[in-house]
Amino acid sequence: MTLLAPERHERILDRLRRTGTITVQEIARDLKVTKETVRRDLDQLETAGSLQRVHGGAVVSSAPSRRETSLRQRQSEHSAQKRAIAREAMSFVPSSPDASVLLDAGTTTEALAELLGAGEEQQHTRFVTTSSVPIAQKLAEISSLDVEVLGGKVRGITGAVVGAQAVATLAHRQADVAFIGTNGVDAGFGLSTPDTAEAAVKSGLVHAARQVVLLADSSKLGQRTLVQFATLEEIDVLITDAAPQSELTHALDAADVRVIVAVTS
Repeated sequence: MTLLAPERHERILDRLRRTGTITVQEIARDLKVTKETVRRDLDQLETAGSLQRVHGGAVVSSAPSRRETSLRQRQSEHSAQKRAIAREAMSFVPSSPDASVLLDAGTTTEALAELLGAGEEQQHTRFVTTSSVPIAQKLAEISSLDVEVLGGKVRGITGAVVGAQAVATLAHRQADVAFIGTNGVDAGFGLSTPDTAEAAVKSGLVHAARQVVLLADSSKLGQRTLVQFATLEEIDVLITDAAPQSELTHALDAADVRVIVAVTS
C-alpha cells in the first residue's frame, strides 16, 4: 500500500526519535519508496524544523526553544496517536451532566473535543470552558454542552486565547477537571511552551481545576521549550502513546503522576 506524505513523515520522525539518526537508504527500504521521495520528505521535514539534514540522511533537530509549528500543520502530525490519547481521556470526563470541564488549546485536546461533541445528548448541560477558538467552534452547536470561550487576544498560529482577561477569568474558576496540552514534558523542567502569553493561560488552567490531565503524544516527552507553565507535581495524570524514557518515568513516579499509555489502533 502506498503511504501518503503525512504518513511517511510520521514514520520517519518515529524512527528518528528512536535512533537519533537515519539514512536515506534505510528509509527508502523500510517505506518501499524511492530515494528521491525520501530526500523530498526530509527536505520538507527540515523546513518544518522537525529534523536536520546531513549528508546521506538526517539527525535530530536542535529545535530552538521558541520554535512553533502552525495549527494546520500539527493537525496532520501524529493524528492516530492523538485520537488514541483522546479516547483514553474520555474516561476522565465527569459523568455528571452538571460537571465543569476546562479544555486547553491544542490538537490533542481538539481530538478530545470531537469525542465530546459526538457523545449522546445529556439530560442537563455540561459546562465547558476553553482557551481555544477552534474548540469553541466545534462545541458551540452541541446542545448538551454549555460552552464558554475565554476572552482576550487570539494567537493565529495556535488558535489560543491569551492575555490578562483570560488569566483573570481563570483565577475565579474551579472546575472539576482540566485537560491540558503541552509542547514539552521534561523530568527537570516540567511542562513548557514557547510563548510567554500562552504559558500564562496554561498555568491558569492548571490552577483552576481539581484534577489536571495532561494529554501529550510521545514526541513531547523529554522535550523542553522556553517557558515553564507547570511542574510535574501539579498534574495528576499523563496520557501519552508510548512509555516515557527512564529519567522521565522516575520523575513522574516521584511526582505521583499516573501515566496511561494509549494503544493506537
